[in-house]
Amino acid sequence: MAYQHIKLEVEGGLATLTLCREPLNVLNIAMMKEMNQALDSLKGQGVKLLLLKAEGKAFSAGVDVGEHLGDMVHEMIEVFHGIFRRMDALGVPTVASVQGAALGGGCELVAYCDMVVASEKAKLGQPEIQVGVFPPVAALVFPRQLGYKKALELILTGDTIDARQALEIGLVNRVVPPEELESATQELVGKLLRLSGLVMRLTKKAVVEGLLDDKAEGLKRIERIYLDEMMSTHDAEEGLKAFLEKRKPVWQEK
Repeated sequence: MAYQHIKLEVEGGLATLTLCREPLNVLNIAMMKEMNQALDSLKGQGVKLLLLKAEGKAFSAGVDVGEHLGDMVHEMIEVFHGIFRRMDALGVPTVASVQGAALGGGCELVAYCDMVVASEKAKLGQPEIQVGVFPPVAALVFPRQLGYKKALELILTGDTIDARQALEIGLVNRVVPPEELESATQELVGKLLRLSGLVMRLTKKAVVEGLLDDKAEGLKRIERIYLDEMMSTHDAEEGLKAFLEKRKPVWQEK
């Protein structure tokens, strides 16, 4: 199938999904629908490993802010979270290769992957709080990966961290010079592809079960807060509009 905003290659048990909506790979609804279609197409193809990467200077600057407003937010959340639900349903180990900025929804994509190789030039962060919303997927996975205090610090401050800081807190697995990103990614991919795909899937399932981690239920609860409670507030709408209008938001605490 031909895609406009992504590329999908499947070879030797490896599925490579590449974001190619340059310059910043901003995730709009059309692009995310393509990602969902691509992930659906992997069923029954004998995929052992999923690699997420991107073209251009940034991995992804996040989800299109303009599609958070009005009735579009419901479709946006459904389509965006559909990516993660499909990754879970596929059940295979996932690797992200990050060359530049991974912010907002882009950071959530990275965080959701099982392993991450990052360039020294990579920047990661969840700046959503600064425009009056919060990152639902980060709210789900950050506490599990980073611990409660660090997770809440990053989500509440909206701070951007560099690759070395991300390595220190466990958000990425390996940091390499930019010119070594491709080779380091392929080194990790090669190690995994030499293993049994079935055993890897069962191992990943066992680790998740060992955490007693019902992410599906957790994401449903977070979605309800995001859509039913937060998106009905003045401040959420004000923050998003202020971002689009390039001005400072005026919070009213309601």
